[in-house]
Amino acid sequence: MTYEVIFSDKAIRQLKKMEKTVQERIIATLERIRIRPEKYVTKLVGDPGYKLRVGDHRIIMDIDNKNLHIMEVFFRGVESHELDGNWE
Repeated sequence: MTYEVIFSDKAIRQLKKMEKTVQERIIATLERIRIRPEKYVTKLVGDPGYKLRVGDHRIIMDIDNKNLHIMEVFFRGVESHELDGNWE
């Protein structure tokens, strides 16, 4: 089953602030994992979402039905307590 990738407004804003090469790498990775995302992602502890490492960046997402909801994209130096969890 192939999943559709859906970006939150926040994730789009975060992605646009990154260098073009980083953007391309993240998009390419998301395209690759669309077939079997559960093979590549890690369940978040204490949250209903998942995380994916792409180089020095992290992607926070939720998976349901046939959708990958990309909530946040950030440099991995950001501590989890700095993320606001407001994924709308």
